Amino acid sequence: MNETYDFRTIESKWQKYWEENDLFRVTERADKEKFYELEMFPYPSGKLHMGHVRNYSIGDVNARFKRMQGYNVLHPIGWDAFGLPAENAAIKHKAHPADWTWPNIREMKAQLKALGFSYDWDREVATAHEDYYKWMQWIFIQFYKKGLAYKKENAVNWCPSCQTVLANEQVVDGKCERCGSVVGKKNMSQWYLKITAYADRLLQDLELLDGWPERVKIMQKNWIGKSTGAEVDFRVADEAGNDTGKKVTVFTTRVDTIFGVTCMVLAPEHPIVAELTNGTPYEAKVAAFMDKLQHMSDIDRTSTTLEKEGEFIGAYAVNPLNGEKVPMYIANYVLMNYGTGAVMVVPAHDQRDFEFCKKYGLAIVPVIAPPEGSGIDVHNLEAAFEAEGTMINSGVYDGMNNKEAIEKIIADLSGRGIAKKTDNFRLRDWLISRQRYWGTPIPMVYCEKCGWVPEKEENLPVLLPTDVEFTGKGESPIKTSKTFLKTTCPCCGGPAEREADTMDTFLDSSWYFLRYCDPRNTEAVFDKEKAKYWMAVDQYIGGIEHAILHLLYARFFNKFLYDLGLAPTVEPFTNLLTQGMVNLGGTKMSKSKGNIVSPEDIMAKYGADTARLFIMFAAPPESELEWSDTGVEGSYRFLNRVYRLAYDVSASTKGVAPAETVNGKEDKQLDYVLNTTVKKATEDMRDRFNFNTAISAIMVLVNEMYRYKQLPEEQQNKALLRFAMERVILLLAPFTPHIAEEMWQEFGHSFSLIDEPWPTWDEARCVQDEIEIVVQLNGKVKEKLNIPSATTREEMADLVNTNEAVKALIEGKQVIKVIAVPGKLLNIVVK
Repeated sequence: MNETYDFRTIESKWQKYWEENDLFRVTERADKEKFYELEMFPYPSGKLHMGHVRNYSIGDVNARFKRMQGYNVLHPIGWDAFGLPAENAAIKHKAHPADWTWPNIREMKAQLKALGFSYDWDREVATAHEDYYKWMQWIFIQFYKKGLAYKKENAVNWCPSCQTVLANEQVVDGKCERCGSVVGKKNMSQWYLKITAYADRLLQDLELLDGWPERVKIMQKNWIGKSTGAEVDFRVADEAGNDTGKKVTVFTTRVDTIFGVTCMVLAPEHPIVAELTNGTPYEAKVAAFMDKLQHMSDIDRTSTTLEKEGEFIGAYAVNPLNGEKVPMYIANYVLMNYGTGAVMVVPAHDQRDFEFCKKYGLAIVPVIAPPEGSGIDVHNLEAAFEAEGTMINSGVYDGMNNKEAIEKIIADLSGRGIAKKTDNFRLRDWLISRQRYWGTPIPMVYCEKCGWVPEKEENLPVLLPTDVEFTGKGESPIKTSKTFLKTTCPCCGGPAEREADTMDTFLDSSWYFLRYCDPRNTEAVFDKEKAKYWMAVDQYIGGIEHAILHLLYARFFNKFLYDLGLAPTVEPFTNLLTQGMVNLGGTKMSKSKGNIVSPEDIMAKYGADTARLFIMFAAPPESELEWSDTGVEGSYRFLNRVYRLAYDVSASTKGVAPAETVNGKEDKQLDYVLNTTVKKATEDMRDRFNFNTAISAIMVLVNEMYRYKQLPEEQQNKALLRFAMERVILLLAPFTPHIAEEMWQEFGHSFSLIDEPWPTWDEARCVQDEIEIVVQLNGKVKEKLNIPSATTREEMADLVNTNEAVKALIEGKQVIKVIAVPGKLLNIVVK
C-alpha cells in the first residue's frame, strides 16, 4: 500500500483480481439463503450517463451488502439490444444495426467493469442474440396456442419519421416521443397480445406487492382502470324517426341516470357510423371530422382540458326505458377502444357531457336531486351535479337513492334482455407489431390454405435476414429480403409467407429476469428448478418512468409463464425501488440540453470509488440528485482521509491483533461511536435504503478515529484502534470496493473482503456511561458537565443542590426556575 491514494493503480489492480478469480460468479446453493438483486438492464447506446451510474451503483451497493450479510447473491446484467436507435443509426451511416449494437455493448461493458460493479458476467444476455430471441419466439408461440396472440386490422398511431406504429403511451402532444414528428392514424393489420385477459389478476395482485412504492401501484391501478357497470342496448331510428333495425350498445357505470340521456355520442371510428351515414348528406361531414382527429393521440382525446367537439350524423337513439329519441353525434372525446365506443350523454350529472350539450344547445334533464338545503338548483345548473341524491324524473324509480337504484335498474333491463351487468377496463390489448428490422421476428407463417400458423418450435429461431434494404417506405425492411419471406407451411407443407413485422422491444424486457436464472440453456427457456431457487427478484431497481408499461408487461408475462408451470411465483418483483433523476442546474441531465457530466471524465479525474461514493452520499436513492462538482471533490477528499488514516493505523499497530478491549474513558468514547455507527449503517442500509445517512455515520466514525489518533501514543489502545479501522474498511466496502480491498490487504488479509461478514454491534455498547450536558444561566452557557447517561430529569434538576460547580454558579442569586432537558442541558433561571 503506497502512502498516497493512487486510485488508478488501485482500481485496475482489483478489477483484474476480481475477474481473474471469478469472484462474482454464483450458483444455486442449498446451504445459503438466496438474494436476487436486479437493476433494469440498459439499452446499449455506447455511453453510460449519470442516470445509469446511479441506478447501477444503488444495486451494486445493496448486492455487496447482502453478500457480506451471508446471502447467496445473484446480481446479473444484460442488454436490451433491439430497437429503433440502432436501426436509425444504421440508416444514417449505411451500416447494419448489429455493427452499431455490438461495439456499443463492448464499450458499455468496459465502463461498467471500470465502475467495479459486482456482476456475474457469465449470466450476461443480449436480446438481439439469437440464443435469446429464439426463446422470445417460443414464448410468443405459447401465447398463440393459448389464444392470447391474435392479428386484426385497426387504426393505429403511425410515425412517418420512425416508419412504425406507436403505442398510445408513445404519443405525446400528438407527436412521437422519440423523434418529435407529428403522428397520424393508419389502418393496418397488426399482432396483439391479449393482456386484457389478465386485467383482473394484474389489478388484484397489486395487493401482494407490499414492497412496492404506493404511487407506482396507484399508477398501475389507474392504467388498468377497472369500472363496474352495465352494457345497455339502444335501438337506432333514422332522421324521420323510423326504426332502422340496428342497435348501439353503451357501457355505463351510471345506469341510474338513464332517464336523463339527451343525446348519444359515438367514436367516429364506430362501425355503425359508416352504416348510418354512407350515401347521406352527413357522410362528407363525418369524413372531415375524422380528418381533424388524424394527429390526435387517444390520450389527448380523453384529456379533461380538451374542447369537446362533435357532429350530428342524422340518426337517433331510442331510450329503452322511456322510449325517447335522442340525437346521435360523433365526438372527439369518445374512443372506439374504450368501453363500446358509444356513450349515453347525461349533461345534468356528468361535467364532460354538460360541456358538450351546452356547446351544441342540447337539453339538460336532471334526474337526481341533491339533499334539501344543499343550495343547488338542478333545474338551473351552472355545472353538472355529480354527487349522490334522490331519483327524480325517473318514472317508477322516483324517490329512490340513486346508488340503490343502480342494481334495480340493471335487474329490470336485464330481465327485458336489453342490458347486462359487466366490468370494463381502460387497459387495451397490447399492440406488439413493429414495421422495423432490428427486433425479434414474429414466428408466424401465412398459408392460403391454413391461414396464420406458428413456425414449428424445432425450427426456432426464425433468424433475422441480413439481405435487407432500409428503404424508409413505411413497411418492414424485412420485406426487401429475397431469402426470408418465402417458406413452406408448417401444417400442410404448401407454399407460405413469413410475417415481416418484428416484435415491440418491450416483449424482450418482459421476461429477461427469468432467463438470468439459466441463461445458457439451449433446451428450454430456463430450467424450472433454477428459477424456483432464484425467483422472485428480491430487489428490483429502475426509473419511475417505467412504472406503468415495463412493470405491467413484466407482471403479465410472469403470470402467463406461471400459468404454464414455468415461473415459480405469481409476481416477479418482491421489492421495487424507483431511483430519482440526476439533475444539473435544477434540470435533468440531457444531451439535448447540453447539461451532461460524463462518468468517464469523473472516473479519470477522481476514480470510480469517488463517483460511487458521491452518488450514494448526495441524496437518498428515491430523491432527485443535484450534481455538484464541489460534492464530488468532497467525496474524493474523504477517501484520501480514510486512506491516510488506514496507512497510519496500519503502520502504528503492526503486529498487534485487533481486539475490542476497552480500557479507559477515551477507549469507551471510540467504542461507543464505533458500535453506534455499525448499528446505524446497518439499519439504514438494511431497512431503509438510506445509503446517504449510512455514509454520514461512517464519516463521523472516521472523524472520531482522527481525534483518538491525536492522543498521546501511550494513551492509544492499539488493538482497539486496529479493530476500529478494520470495521471502517468493511463498512465502506459496498460503497467504495476498490479502496476497501486495498486497505484490507494492507491490514494483512490475503483474500478479498467481498465474503467477509458484515460488522455487528453490541447494543449495550451503544449507550454511553457518561454524557456531556450544558449548564445555562438565564439561557446563556456557563458550564459543561459530564454526568451519568442514566440521570433522570429530577436528578438533573437537583444538581443545583448537589453539584459544586453548579452551586458556585448560582451563589448569591435567587433561583426562580430550573429547566432540565435530559441528556442535553440544564437551564437555571435566576435573579
